[in-house]
Amino acid sequence: MPSAMSDVLALVQATFDVTAPVFALVLLGCVLKRLGWIDTPFINTASALVFRATMPTLLFLGILKADLGEALQPLLLGYFALATVVSFLAAWGWAIWRCPHADRGVYVQGAFRGNCGIVGLALAATQYGDYGLSVGGIMAGMVILFYNVLSAIVLALYSPHLEANWRTLLRSILGNPLIIGILLAIPFAYFQWQLPRWLDTSARYFAGLTLPLALMCIGATLSLASLRESSGLAVGASLWKIVWIPLLGVLGALALGIQGPALGILFLYLGCPTAASSFVMARAAGSNAQLAATIVVLSTLGGMLTTNLGLLLLKGFSLL
Repeated sequence: MPSAMSDVLALVQATFDVTAPVFALVLLGCVLKRLGWIDTPFINTASALVFRATMPTLLFLGILKADLGEALQPLLLGYFALATVVSFLAAWGWAIWRCPHADRGVYVQGAFRGNCGIVGLALAATQYGDYGLSVGGIMAGMVILFYNVLSAIVLALYSPHLEANWRTLLRSILGNPLIIGILLAIPFAYFQWQLPRWLDTSARYFAGLTLPLALMCIGATLSLASLRESSGLAVGASLWKIVWIPLLGVLGALALGIQGPALGILFLYLGCPTAASSFVMARAAGSNAQLAATIVVLSTLGGMLTTNLGLLLLKGFSLL
């Protein structure tokens, strides 16, 4: 019993250690905006910098280090890709039924796009060590491309500033800096090309700006009025992300015989909170950035509970 309790406490601590810095930076953005140290022009400039430069660099470096020949599990990767597409389509169908037209793109993106590259990978490494890091790294590299392509499509369709036709959709996908960063990284990872050390270090310094800037902009965008206006939609999207998608995804994985550490990593990735990049893309598309910011905050807060509860249940049924 003491051992089980210590495992529970260690899991709670690990989750808190990963998610607490997210809240700290969001809160810092709120405080800085209230003090007048950052303003709307800064938020616009910083969000554009993250979307066009620092986040593509971060994604490039993340995939650059992935060993595509190590820890490949075709069943797990194939199922994760399928679950991602199905969850996207299901959330989209629900949004058509329940959401105002202008907010559907933001709702869908917030409902299916997880923070796998930061929160998911950190939790996988905490739970499963090198195995979680290697398998999780490959899963994150794969799903990031899915996330960005599908998000670009749905945001373009419902953006008030973009005309929804196939040319617009193709431009929004091929011209998306995040997708360009990923595609440029694939040959580097495949052929194991390395950047010069000075360039690698400089790129990492630059990429390190991504999360602080994105999360502070989220905090600066939030307001009590926006929280009240978007709370219903944000709660709905957050429930999709941290409850329904991991629940249904795990049940489907069990039906295919996926168990053990692979199931644990899959659960962590399906159930991790909405990525901060969803706010950046929503703002770049001219969509409801306040709704996107609220979904990130609520899903991150709720994810601290659902992640621990889900892992405890899976362990209780001896599935991990």
